[in-house]
Amino acid sequence: MTRPHRHGDAGQAFPIYITVVGGLLFLALAYFAVGQATVNRSGAQTAADAAALAAAQDTRDRLADLWVTDVLDPTKWQDIFDGKDVTFDGCGRADQLASQNDADVTGCDPNAFLMRYDVTVRTRKTMGKSIVPVTEGKRSNASAAAVIEPLCTFELPGTGAGNTVLPELTCKDGRKWEPDPTDPTGLPGPEDLFDVHLAD
Repeated sequence: MTRPHRHGDAGQAFPIYITVVGGLLFLALAYFAVGQATVNRSGAQTAADAAALAAAQDTRDRLADLWVTDVLDPTKWQDIFDGKDVTFDGCGRADQLASQNDADVTGCDPNAFLMRYDVTVRTRKTMGKSIVPVTEGKRSNASAAAVIEPLCTFELPGTGAGNTVLPELTCKDGRKWEPDPTDPTGLPGPEDLFDVHLAD
């Protein structure tokens, strides 16, 4: 009795092996393409977050400067804390920060009433070549919003003659400030008066 040759089995297995390896290679390339897209989108979101925060911080700093300028007139303080006495034109800073993160601002919407900036960006780099041709020239878009939140409250003093005492500021961190305009170094800074954070 003769044994069957195994060369036929090996010949049949080889195409299956090639198919499996080819499938694994395709999956690897697909995962790589997904990874490229994820990194690109992550970069876009980072740029959008940075741009929105930069715009809001620029306006916050000018609000704080305005408060220092008007520190002797407490009747103006509330309007400053409400963002009413400054132009919300921080979009130039948004452009700068987006550019530093290799992206371009495609939309910047300041809202003085809500004390907020809504920013959209697009990455300068594409997702790159991959097995999915449509992604080669595609850029990622992302959006972010940053808000300016006043941290301190106060009560106006009485209007009696000779009353020159400035109101005490009570801030959310529990700190109390007694503004002394003769000592500028003792006045609260922008980060003490206002918080800037990304909107939920």
